[in-house]
Amino acid sequence: MKLFLASYRFGDHHTRFAELVGPGARIAVIAAAADAWPAAARASAVTSELTPLRRAGYDAEELDIRDYAHSPDALERALRTFDCVWVRGGNTFVLRAQLARTGADDVLERLVRNGDLAYAGYSAGAAVATPTLTGLDVTDDPSDVLATCGIEPVWTGLGLVDFAIVPHGGGSVLEDPAATARTIAILTKERIPFRVLSDQQVVVVDGDEADVI
Repeated sequence: MKLFLASYRFGDHHTRFAELVGPGARIAVIAAAADAWPAAARASAVTSELTPLRRAGYDAEELDIRDYAHSPDALERALRTFDCVWVRGGNTFVLRAQLARTGADDVLERLVRNGDLAYAGYSAGAAVATPTLTGLDVTDDPSDVLATCGIEPVWTGLGLVDFAIVPHGGGSVLEDPAATARTIAILTKERIPFRVLSDQQVVVVDGDEADVI
């Protein structure tokens, strides 16, 4: 299994990402965490991912999972044409609900666990790879889910790692220190293992072990 879970994009580890996925890898950008945003803002968010990935030499394009609603077999066929998914940040609850609504959660988990696809994600894209979204409602609004996705929020993650991730810690310009502290307090009270990541750090899995670098 290959995972690259970051607080913000590559963190300080562009080289490690390249080692994990290979030079010139074909990358599917999943921007479902931005699906509640106005169309222009969502389109800009997609461009903000494609541009640096392509400049770095990757063959990147958007894969909009809304196009595969209730067609998991077609989604799997599409994903198998890529080496890696890149799941951007936004609202973690909207992202998780879109993955559930389309069946992308089961497809992604199977392909990633089988080693057929590398998973890279940052912020919401990293948090959704964990066992639970508990505590993330401090910063992300679950009430966006029903209007955007037509289903209730899903509080379980994909479980690709066995700990929760709290992004934008360590003095990030995106951090609300009080919100980070509240999330940590909730996770601690619920006895959920977690890692707080600065915007420079990433969690890398290449096989079985998770390393925070």
